[in-house]
Amino acid sequence: MAQNEQNNGDGRDEVNGYAKYMGVAFQMLVIIGICTFAGYKIDEAANHQTKWVTALLALLGVFASLFLVIRSVKN
Repeated sequence: MAQNEQNNGDGRDEVNGYAKYMGVAFQMLVIIGICTFAGYKIDEAANHQTKWVTALLALLGVFASLFLVIRSVKN
């Protein structure tokens, strides 16, 4: 019976790991989306022909989300 209890504990750790990394993925998606949307709105308000602010903020969002992923994986 001790083996069954030990297996149940391992399953929970595995599920907690999946939940943690799904949260990180969702966080990445939100950060990149908000940055891109903000850049789009700035470009739209400024009437830019080339959407350089959108591209710049999207890239900034990618770097920020990668920083958060690396920091969370490190811990």
